[in-house]
Amino acid sequence: MFDTVLIANRGEIALRILRACRDLGLKTVAAHSDADASLRHVALADRAICIGPATATESYLNIAEIIAAAQLTGAGAIHPGYGFLSENAAFAEAVENAGLAFIGPSAAAIRTMGDKVSAKRTMIAAGVPCVAGSEGALPQDEQEVRAIAEAIGYPVIVKAAGGGGRGMRIVREQHALMEAVSMAVKEADRAFGNPHVYLEKFLEHPRHIETQILADKHGKAVWLGERDCSMQRRHQKIIEEAPAPGIAREAIAEIGELCARACLTIGYTGAGTFEFLYEDGRFSFIEMNTRVQVEHPVTELVTGIDIVREQIRIARGEPLSFSQEDIRIQGHAVECRINAEDPYSFRPHPGRVERWTPPGGPGIRVESHLYSGYTVPPHYDSLVAKLLAHGATRAEAIGRMSGALGEMEAVGIATNAPLHGLLMEEPGFAAGGFDIHHLERLIEGGLLEGRGGDDD
Repeated sequence: MFDTVLIANRGEIALRILRACRDLGLKTVAAHSDADASLRHVALADRAICIGPATATESYLNIAEIIAAAQLTGAGAIHPGYGFLSENAAFAEAVENAGLAFIGPSAAAIRTMGDKVSAKRTMIAAGVPCVAGSEGALPQDEQEVRAIAEAIGYPVIVKAAGGGGRGMRIVREQHALMEAVSMAVKEADRAFGNPHVYLEKFLEHPRHIETQILADKHGKAVWLGERDCSMQRRHQKIIEEAPAPGIAREAIAEIGELCARACLTIGYTGAGTFEFLYEDGRFSFIEMNTRVQVEHPVTELVTGIDIVREQIRIARGEPLSFSQEDIRIQGHAVECRINAEDPYSFRPHPGRVERWTPPGGPGIRVESHLYSGYTVPPHYDSLVAKLLAHGATRAEAIGRMSGALGEMEAVGIATNAPLHGLLMEEPGFAAGGFDIHHLERLIEGGLLEGRGGDDD
């Protein structure tokens, strides 16, 4: 059992992990790049160690350097956070081979669920409903590929087996199929080092609903309600909320139980998320994230459960401290992802934060590593804060979020807070139940026209 955790990440998630470790009485080591020496978690950690230059490939993606840093500082475990190496099976395996604890699932589970083709096959075997599609990666024979598409029925979507939003191509007619497959294969190979792609039925108006799970090493798995992550732009989530508006609790409970049982079937331990498309009253599994997610605080607010704390406890071999019967959904929570980007052109906007004033008040939670005088570097993801609001009702949560967005100040950099402010007042968002294409339709319809933006 370990007493020191090396945090192999940066930004708000690194600070979040540090605080969970502190609550558990564990010591922390902040592994940081040259560019991140001034981050708050680096100053607050018991020890800090530089693992390389600003470039992620030379620091946060450098497996050998991270493991060496843990060994040098006496850390017995490594928490990968999200992004970077968090879903890298080779990293998890290397950590385990070095005699350290990986705070996450086993390398085998990451491999099984990290590849969308094998994940789908595994979920079908576990009885979890899936989107209609090819049984595995597409063959090279063109006629076979065309036959598979015909059997599924157009429109179809080409997806990369490696995961993420990269490599997706929607095909509505047969003549466009092979060109879309060829382009997806090339993009998947570049993005993931895995050229395999597969086909699924393209759903025209789905919602994105996900189920949070926790599973310990003692044969116990629970689901912590659901999140609606349908407000997206180019397959990237913008706003998340819990619970999902307009879906019967009985249907949510049914899919949640299936997810928990699937974890036991595949020997999954730690925190994870099953993601589904929801259309016409049907859930269809699309992928599993084998890590803690950006939006985990939404679930924490409505359940009162510290997911990161439980994740660390599970890695220490401790049993879950609650049962499924103990979990209650209380009120409603909304999360806005605050990015350092122009709110109208969506271009990244790194730079010095002259003044940072986070909002406050009843039901408001801010997850951020920002401070006045901090310089947002250009080397990493543009997420700089997560603003959350909790209320007794969805309307109250949205109202509190609107107030918090108006109160927040990040002078010196541009953020997408104005976009979030517009969305809080948008009738479709207020009504709930919108699909994953809602934001893009709003933008195409002129939501942002005449509101400024970069001219570069």
